[in-house]
Amino acid sequence: MAGMTLDQLRVFIAVAENLHFTRAAEALYITQPAVSAAIQSLEEEYAVKLFHRIGRHIEITEAGKLLQMEAQAILKQVTLTERNLRELNDLQRGKLNLGASLTIGNYWLPEKISSFQRRYPGIAVNCTLANAETICAGTATGVFDLGLVEGEVQASLKSSLEEEVVASDRLLIVVGKSHPWFELGEVRLSELTQTGWVMRESGSGTQQRFDQALQNWGIDLSQLNVISVLNSGEMVKAVVENGVGATAISDLMVQKELCLSTLRSLKIIDNRNGSPTPTEIIRPFLKLKHRQRFQSRLSIAFEQMLTSVETLTCPRPRPPL
Repeated sequence: MAGMTLDQLRVFIAVAENLHFTRAAEALYITQPAVSAAIQSLEEEYAVKLFHRIGRHIEITEAGKLLQMEAQAILKQVTLTERNLRELNDLQRGKLNLGASLTIGNYWLPEKISSFQRRYPGIAVNCTLANAETICAGTATGVFDLGLVEGEVQASLKSSLEEEVVASDRLLIVVGKSHPWFELGEVRLSELTQTGWVMRESGSGTQQRFDQALQNWGIDLSQLNVISVLNSGEMVKAVVENGVGATAISDLMVQKELCLSTLRSLKIIDNRNGSPTPTEIIRPFLKLKHRQRFQSRLSIAFEQMLTSVETLTCPRPRPPL
């Protein structure tokens, strides 16, 4: 028995994905007879039908579906093994796949990636930006070597993902110049229900943390007048800057606007117990990795850089409470 080869599996996957021998051949840059021969060899070797030939098209059989699932897993592991072997050369080449939620990816992570690539110039860093929920799911399924989020990890994924706090920021309550709160400088918790709010979508780490803060303050989200829900922090900022409602937003995103006084950050006063007390919304930045998946040397090197003292930025001075 000769046994199946990786080349045969690659041919089979191409046919299964295209459900067409000629298109599979074109995708692999080989001839159509070579594709047919590879499939025929597999079918004869194991005495199964992988595809039904029906007129001018084909359909995958149950045996084919089983092989497709197993072949994808095998080829994925081969790719990972090849990648790890290439990385043995003192981290001189390779690829790191990161996933980051939007605030982290746009405002905090670029400096870290630049520092890493200065140290390892031959390493390609691919970074996907999405909301926290999507990044958590992608890290759990192996799409990303590491995930970086400022939101909560879904309960269903906590057993799969290892979390570590690598930084933090604050959520600020901000308003634009034409908002009646702009000149006040502070707002009491009991007044938060008296304005319109511009929110991020529910899968956003920013929104998750703000929802949690409201809960801690004894305010139900349904009590707020939510006038707009947007899936971009930049859009939220622009809408509020133009005078529509208030929002909770990362201090990383509004430094320029606060300096230019086109937005005003409001001190939040907790007045529930009779003695007014300033309060803040602090949220951690979480580094995520799968608990059981193999971790490449590149991933380990990037983790170490994230938490090393030399790459930490100087903290911005905080306004007095």
